[in-house]
Amino acid sequence: MEAPKKRILIADDEPDILEIINYNLTKEGYEVYTAKDGNEALDRAKILNPDLIILDIMMPKKTGIEVCNLLRSQSLFQETLIIFLTALSDENSQIKGLETGADDYVSKPISPKVLVSRVNALFRRIYKEEGKTIKIGNVSIDPVKFMVSIDDKGVVLAKKEFELLHLLASKPGRVFLRNEILTQVWGTDVIVGDRTIDVHIRKIRQKLGVDCLTTVKGVGYKFEA
Repeated sequence: MEAPKKRILIADDEPDILEIINYNLTKEGYEVYTAKDGNEALDRAKILNPDLIILDIMMPKKTGIEVCNLLRSQSLFQETLIIFLTALSDENSQIKGLETGADDYVSKPISPKVLVSRVNALFRRIYKEEGKTIKIGNVSIDPVKFMVSIDDKGVVLAKKEFELLHLLASKPGRVFLRNEILTQVWGTDVIVGDRTIDVHIRKIRQKLGVDCLTTVKGVGYKFEA
């Protein structure tokens, strides 16, 4: 089963920097989104729930540090990776950024290769245990054995049902778009309709006996404990 692409949000008020980072991270295989100021970064983060956010420290409306503080104050973003971009070379600014809750920082002028390397390294470190059993509330999902259990009682799911559940549970709270689900679970070589997703979601809900799959009308689905 192909793992979902990591979702990255970049916030910077310099269009050239947004463009070059977007290009290089997209080329690396990430799903990339952009924001041009602190307020837009907050709004987009709440909608996208990205795996990683790259914040320029000196942004209009809200600085990167202000955005980081606001995000870290919400439970949804406690585990979100954050990298600061800074033209500030003094050590105090770098320390302040890391104390705010950032995982790393990259100094400007930016080397795309260095930034991509830092991003890859963070994902390797944080997600090195991917493939292990996912346990959320009373739901346990073992991707190696293809087993699902509720309160330690096994639940039998068809292969695509399991893959769909595992995809959604791999990032609790994140909304997976319908096209994204179709691509990740059924692939690009198989032609299936939107109703296929709805049918599988209904069957999963029936078999689990708990409604942990939430419909986001007109958008997609998400897993909530």
